[in-house]
Amino acid sequence: MATLTLISHPLCPYVQRAVIALIEKSVPYERVDVDLANKPAWFKAISPLGKTPVLKVDDRAIFESAVIVEYLEDTQAHPLHPADPLLRAEHRAFIEFASSVLNDIWGFYTAPDAAALDAKAKALAGKFRQLELRLSDGPYFDGHRFSLVDAAFGPVFRYFDVFDRIGDFGILSEHTNVRAWRNALAARPSIQHAVAPDYEHRLWAFLMARPSNLSKLMDHSAGVPELHT
Repeated sequence: MATLTLISHPLCPYVQRAVIALIEKSVPYERVDVDLANKPAWFKAISPLGKTPVLKVDDRAIFESAVIVEYLEDTQAHPLHPADPLLRAEHRAFIEFASSVLNDIWGFYTAPDAAALDAKAKALAGKFRQLELRLSDGPYFDGHRFSLVDAAFGPVFRYFDVFDRIGDFGILSEHTNVRAWRNALAARPSIQHAVAPDYEHRLWAFLMARPSNLSKLMDHSAGVPELHT
């Protein structure tokens, strides 16, 4: 059996996708975090794009989360993709949709002023409106079967655990199915264990340090709160 090492960053949502897949498949692996602000030479040598995650399979490395989870699908038990080719293609499309949502989240927390923040909040609400129409019986994206789409959206909703502490931006409030999905994913052990216990503390500090409108709305006088009690 190959030795798997996941090169990661504590806040990277794409790393979380790979970790969730590994946990769901009960695959043993080692996790090594890197500082993306000060990338070591060995990391640059195996990550042509300079991003996480990277999965080392013995002495060979593959990069990009979509490629990593597809490799795990091809090589490990407990498939997370549906068997039907058309449904599988739809799932792959919604995984890409999750990446688009993450791009909008980046735009939201980096928005320089109130107008830009509001525009990004509306863009995110629009994307979740589309998801609201797709979701039905739940608790997961396609009913009772957990899939890679769920693995892709677990890290998306994790941002809102912190955003909700800052203010009500009206992004998820009108979407009943989406909110139920968020709650189901939050209760999934693989999603809970995809990050370290201090993840929210780290994310809060990261957002507070940015020169953004969202940072201005945070309580800087209190410092970084202990979010886990």
